[in-house]
Amino acid sequence: MNKAELIEQITKDSGMTKKQAGDALESFTSAVVSTLKKGDTVTLVGFGTFSVSSRAARNGRNPQTGATIKIKARKVPKFKAGKDFAAKIAGGKAKK
Repeated sequence: MNKAELIEQITKDSGMTKKQAGDALESFTSAVVSTLKKGDTVTLVGFGTFSVSSRAARNGRNPQTGATIKIKARKVPKFKAGKDFAAKIAGGKAKK
């Protein structure tokens, strides 16, 4: 599913116009990104948690030349699915 298909699904489910659904989705993604940039997490109970993880600097290898290269430390976004969400994907029910 891409962004346009997601907006179409939101439109069908909520009765919003495509413009309203697009604006709502854009607002959601902007809020998540800005919160993660601040170093905070976004938790949606029953769905999951968006957070930022730090990767340490490390040595890597250039696959073409085999030369060792240094990979800088960086922050990466992370998502951990909630129990209910994971259970729905697995086909079962979440235990309470």
